[in-house]
Amino acid sequence: MSMWGGRFEEGSAKEFREFNDSLKFDYVLAPFDIQASKAWVNALTQQQLLTHDEQQQLQEGLDQLALDIEANPKLPLSTEAEDIHSWVEQALQDRLGSVARKLHTGRSRNDLVATDLRLWAIAKSHSVGEQIAATIDALIVFAERYEYSVMPGYTHLQRAQPVLVSHWALAYVEMLERDLDRLKQARDRLSVSPLGCGALAGSGIAIDRSFLAKELGFNDLCRNSLDAVSDRDFVIELMAIASISMVHLSRLSEDIIFYCSGEAGFFLLGDAISSGSSLMPQKKNPDVFELIRGKTGRVNGHLQAMMMTVKGLPLAYNKDMQEDKEGFFDAMQQWQQCLSIMAYALPHLTVDEALAEQSAELGYSNATDLADYLVGKGIAFRDAHEICGKLVLTALRKKLPLEQLKLAELQAEAAEIAEDVYAALALRAGMDRRCALGGTAPKQVHSALRRARQRLQAQLASLTHIRQAKLSDVPKIAELIRYWAGKGEHLPRQEQDIMQAIHQFAVAEIDGEFVGCGALYVYGTGLAEIRSLGLKEGLQGKGLGVEIVQCLLDQARNLGIGRVIALTRAPAFFAKIGFEIADKSRWPEKVMKDCEFCPRKHACDETGLEIRL
Repeated sequence: MSMWGGRFEEGSAKEFREFNDSLKFDYVLAPFDIQASKAWVNALTQQQLLTHDEQQQLQEGLDQLALDIEANPKLPLSTEAEDIHSWVEQALQDRLGSVARKLHTGRSRNDLVATDLRLWAIAKSHSVGEQIAATIDALIVFAERYEYSVMPGYTHLQRAQPVLVSHWALAYVEMLERDLDRLKQARDRLSVSPLGCGALAGSGIAIDRSFLAKELGFNDLCRNSLDAVSDRDFVIELMAIASISMVHLSRLSEDIIFYCSGEAGFFLLGDAISSGSSLMPQKKNPDVFELIRGKTGRVNGHLQAMMMTVKGLPLAYNKDMQEDKEGFFDAMQQWQQCLSIMAYALPHLTVDEALAEQSAELGYSNATDLADYLVGKGIAFRDAHEICGKLVLTALRKKLPLEQLKLAELQAEAAEIAEDVYAALALRAGMDRRCALGGTAPKQVHSALRRARQRLQAQLASLTHIRQAKLSDVPKIAELIRYWAGKGEHLPRQEQDIMQAIHQFAVAEIDGEFVGCGALYVYGTGLAEIRSLGLKEGLQGKGLGVEIVQCLLDQARNLGIGRVIALTRAPAFFAKIGFEIADKSRWPEKVMKDCEFCPRKHACDETGLEIRL
């Protein structure tokens, strides 16, 4: 079925249709086209352009189509429809008759495809976000397993200084966390609705676009109809994030490939993620990681193609934009697949800890430790650097490591060197000295691991059920607080107070329905408190409370807050998140502001806990 045939006296040539039609790839938008159409039916009914009987017929028809697509996602490909929009209309018309011909009233394929593509991008970015989190989790587990194992660190692919294996893994955690942050920010930006903007100038009917946006789950509306139908910034941005993230995965893969090679050998590939050679029986190849490295170019290529597609397009919609989908779909799919296989593969890597530590001692990697030792003896670093260089030459000539040079040989370059130099040159001693924040000292890495795990838990919470509260949540938050205040669990709060403090609240949802909340209150001294934490009755024990707290702690970290407190009758709940019992009397901010006016001031049965971020 064509959506534009009335103007034409003859049908389209088969060659033109094969070149022009997009159903062969945009069929994946079917669930989102149906979702947008269901919302459009309701909006048309609001404007009395459909009767309630017609609304019901169309909604039931669309629901059945959605079930058919769920059962067979490639169902549209069995037809000769031009695109997914015409397929939906034709399928409805086959089932419902002429009422289906009213569906397209007041809308265009231009605003519809922009809506479908945004809905697909939101859903895909969510599933990709979960895969990034899974890969971060796999890296953290790997780091925890080899927390105190030592390996060589490299610059210029030359052994430089020893690092902990866990420190190496956490470097990639940092990269992937940035990818996840970028993805979440992009998702917020793309969550604006173009539906109702028509072909380019707006709909010819007074459609309620805010109603449409809310029904489809968008955060806001596109503000300009020309921009709404022609904007593909969100496609470019998501592919740019995918490209950056793939570069990170490629770098991780390159490290693993090298560390598993015969030249390094301190990482070992599990059989489950390895292949062999058809000719050389001894080979064990890191194909997984080489493929990730190779697919990086593919994803980056899609980004460049999209940039070239839009670079010279005039406003508004142009058929060139049909080229936005195949590369976009493939880039996002390849990114998700590479993340998934990386998360799967990491547990199949092991470290030959003895060989890795032995390798870390080679290459005069303790030369910097010797320079630091000399600085401690009062020698200027530049002079210490020169002295150490000469001692490395001496050791090279003798084919000995620095720590095996005799004391007299060391003192020949610097009389300040004493017997204690040998302890300073020991592998673990040098690592312990790297104790500044961000360094590879075991104490610092242990702390970094704990913080990475906390951040991941907060990210998982925000990906699943938790979001920032909105003004529209105020009545539900107030009702929940009243419920628990009535049971003596919360201090009562006025709805007006909640509205003024709405930025402090996070809310929990299940299937889009409000089920809980919590707030982060910041005192004038910079201390913060978890408050008004509660779930609807019967939902305790499902992890939602933990997710709310993790989200609030992440907010505190972003604000630069170093300490968060909680006053509770459920100390075990907070303890499992990492809070520790604390003395309430050391919180003058809390005591003076709230405790002074609490009815249970002299018979307090709540436990004080705090956590340092």
